[in-house]
Amino acid sequence: MSDQQPIHIVPPVNSLRMVRTLMLVTALCGGLIVAVWQITLPAIAANKKVVLERSVRALIPNAAQIVEYDVSDKGVTPGKGDPAAGVVRFYAAYDKDGKLDAIAAEGGARGYSDTVRVLYGYRQACECIFGIQVTQMRETPGIGDKIITDPAFLKNFEKLDVSLSPDMKSLFNAVKTVKHGTKQFGWEIDAISGATITSKAVGRGINDSAKHLLPLLIPHLEKLGKGEGGREKGKTLGSALSIPFPLPPSLFPSEGETA
Repeated sequence: MSDQQPIHIVPPVNSLRMVRTLMLVTALCGGLIVAVWQITLPAIAANKKVVLERSVRALIPNAAQIVEYDVSDKGVTPGKGDPAAGVVRFYAAYDKDGKLDAIAAEGGARGYSDTVRVLYGYRQACECIFGIQVTQMRETPGIGDKIITDPAFLKNFEKLDVSLSPDMKSLFNAVKTVKHGTKQFGWEIDAISGATITSKAVGRGINDSAKHLLPLLIPHLEKLGKGEGGREKGKTLGSALSIPFPLPPSLFPSEGETA
């Protein structure tokens, strides 16, 4: 007879203990993620504010003072903290004589990879947008990021029509991005060939922001530019941006550079 090998019986796994262990690990990981998020949140918010303020300066480089405001259906108030629901943040730029020169505001919409956010400049004299600065994007390098560098695309924003309807409650024509080479009207944006999704995100972001901002803001523009000189009044009503001038180097490194 051959020798018989002993049979080892594996004890049953305690499923309850396993579940408890998994729950503990999950809770610890979740807590760690939340803790890191809370620690880094102030720094992230501060960095976004600096990027936005630098973009305002780049958009309106000749402004003697730029003042931060909020506007809602209740009127214009100083810009403080994060805007509440129904409130739109904007920046009023005053010249050396204290006269209101331009308005800057931010808009955003989903692009190909993530949200594309742009700061746009507005002047009431032409009822138009006169320029943009990209403040946030994660689009494909060499394709989507052409919205920053493509001269033909940027030319769309030299005088983009955002005039209001006769009742002053909406845009007369919605800002719209069209297929490359088919632009016909002043409120249309000629898309970048091969980067249509990103181009459309810029158009939607501007349209969605302007259609809320301008009907609320236009009735108060004369008031913002009056008084003891618009600049002095702005010091009282709003909080002046503290960023130094002239503007530091470009926020968006060119190919081959590092951030």
